Order: sequence, then structure tokens, then C-alpha cells
Amino acid sequence: MVAVLAVAALLGVSACGSGDDDTPPPSTVEVFTWWVEGGEKAGLDALVRQFTADCPGQRFENGAVAGGAGVNAKRELTQRMARHDPPDTFQAHAGAELIDYIDAGQIEDLTAYYDSWGLRGVLPADLVADLTVRGKIYSVPANIHRANVVWTNPAVLARAGITVPPKDLTAFIADLAKLKAAGVEAPLALGRDWTQLMLLEAVLISDLGPTGFSGLFTGDTDWRGALVAKAITHFTALLSYGNLDRDALDWPQAERLLIDGKAGYQLMGDWAAADLAAKGFPGYGWFTFPGNGKAFQWSADSFTLSTGAANVTGTECWLKTVGSATGQQVFNAAKGSIPARTDVPSTGFSPYQQSAMADWKSGIPVPSCAHGSACPQAWQTAVNAALTSYSSGKDGKILQSDLAQAADLFVRP
Repeated sequence: MVAVLAVAALLGVSACGSGDDDTPPPSTVEVFTWWVEGGEKAGLDALVRQFTADCPGQRFENGAVAGGAGVNAKRELTQRMARHDPPDTFQAHAGAELIDYIDAGQIEDLTAYYDSWGLRGVLPADLVADLTVRGKIYSVPANIHRANVVWTNPAVLARAGITVPPKDLTAFIADLAKLKAAGVEAPLALGRDWTQLMLLEAVLISDLGPTGFSGLFTGDTDWRGALVAKAITHFTALLSYGNLDRDALDWPQAERLLIDGKAGYQLMGDWAAADLAAKGFPGYGWFTFPGNGKAFQWSADSFTLSTGAANVTGTECWLKTVGSATGQQVFNAAKGSIPARTDVPSTGFSPYQQSAMADWKSGIPVPSCAHGSACPQAWQTAVNAALTSYSSGKDGKILQSDLAQAADLFVRP
């Protein structure tokens, strides 16, 4: 009897073991984003529908965290990574912002996918170079946003006699002076720290050129140089035409000044186009920041493959959909951004999107520290702190010194 029971027990263990080996692989892909409303949510929903069609048997699990324009999501993601509970894939700004995750071994190398999926042939070479960190690529961009765009209230400009976009910084400052003389309360609508960093970056591109600007984040251009000092002088002049409460406003609040006719211009990423239309202001104008020429300062929402992802196969299929021409077409048409790929037809996109798509094909891609493509988060934090200090002290030499010291600490290898 004992022998029989022992054999039965062994057979039971063997049967359990056989059942474990036959357990089907996970079919749910957790996608972690901060896209919870508006055009962002509409774009995500369109991408999920395409993923469902492309990847039979795989299901989308929404890991979105709302609030703070991604700040809350990044905080939650950091906590999950620390307790070794990563989502299968997460949204991040492509480029240098990913360095911290790379150094911590928290995301996988995706370089081989770029070759097998043919992405190198449909993404601009300069973009691929900016996505590459120490010889490897760690994310797939879903879209492109343009940062160096000036949005206008044409009626306000017309009342001041301004009918054409300024060609350079000198002309732009002159037009701001015209608005001020015409009684416009804040000719240039401004917001807090990172929005001011966007403005500084646009000025730096004008004064240093695209190559010189990009070199600030690789060590090839000196932050202590004369051209940076010149750019800070121009930056100071532009700030003098802004609203005095800028440090207390986020970009949608600053945008309200433009909509209400209290400002003539606002520098903001092209997510503003969808926002202006949604707020009942479809008659806006736009132009590339004066002096930037063909520079296209980009920000890209991208997706990664987390180290230790529960569903690697499903995540690979999600990433393939994100990088596909069809995936990028349906996502960006709904979200208001443009495809990172240059082979997606412009049919079905808004007039602004069609204009941006043409510029993306012919322009010079330039990364942005304000949006994580040029610098890691710690560097961005240091620069924003320098700008906050400058906003109260107004000492250009101190600002330049602070920016240079930040670069000394964070220039990426």
C-alpha cells in the first residue's frame, strides 16, 4: 500500500509538472502611458485598434497614469521599476531621456528590430542618430512633434500692422515692439521653466545654427562661447515682451492670453494646434521660429521593451505596430502629431500636419533638451533650475555659467 501511494504521489507530481509546462504564454500586453484624454487618448485608441488587428490573440492592457503632463506617470514608473514590477512597454520621450533606464539595465536593445522591420530606410538618418545611445537603439518612435513653432493671433497682429512673419530675430523683436506700442498687454505669451527653455533653445538654434546647437549636448559646442552669450542677450530681449506672471503659468494658461487677444505670439510645440482648435480658436496662424531656417526641432513619443517584460512576444508585436506605416497613420491623424516615418501619405491629415510632414521630409532634425531628446532628465532639471533663478535675478552671465556647469556634469558619452 505504501509503495502504491508513493507511486501515485510521484505520478501526481509528474502530472502537475506536465501541466505547468503546458501553461500558455501570456496574451496581455501592458502599455504604460500618460495618454488619458483628448487627442492623446483618441490617438492611443486608434493605435490599439490597429494592434488588435495586427496581433491576433494579443490583448491590450491600459496602464495609463493621468496628470501632470507625464510627471505623475514618470514618478509611478520609477517606483514600479524600483520594485521590479515593470510594464511590458512604456511611453517615453525618445533619445537621451532614456539614458537613466539604459544605465539601470531596465530596457532592452531594439537595434535588431530596426534592421528586420526596415525602419532605417523610412526614418530620417539624423533622427536615428539621435535615437542611438552608445551605439544602440532602445525605443521605437510613434510620432514626431515639432517644438520650434510660433503660434499667432492674426487679428491682434493685423491691428498692429503686422501682416507677414518675421524673417529673423531682429525683425521678430521689432514686431514685438510694435505690438507693445499698439497696447498689447503681453506681445509674447510665456509660461513656466520648461516653456522658457523651449524659447531659449529656439534662440540658440537661430544664433548657433542646427549643428552648433546640437553640439551643445554632445560636447562639440562650448556653452561658455560668445555665440551662447549672444543668444542669452536675444533671449532676455524676448522675455521683456512677455507676461510678468509667466513663472506661475503652464502652457495652456499662457495660450489663453493668445486666444483672448492679450498676446500676439506664443512659442509652443505643435500639440498646440489641436488644443487651439478644441478651444474654439481655429483661425490661428503659425510659422517656424525666426532664424531657425530648415531646423526641425523634434520631440518623439516612443515605446520600449522593458527588461523582464512578462509578454515579450506580444510587446514585440506592439512595437512593430507602433513603427509601421499604418500604425503611424492612424495614430497621428487622431492625435495631431505627424508620423516619424517619411513614407506615410499626408491624406487625411490637417493643413498644419501636412505642412509639418513636408518640413519633416526636407528639414534638418534637431533634438530638444526641454523634451528629452537631447539630454537626460537630470540635465533638464538643472537647466530649468538655472532658468528659474535667472527669472528673478536677470543676470545673463550667471545664467550662462549655470548652463555651462550643467553641461560639464551631464554631457552624454
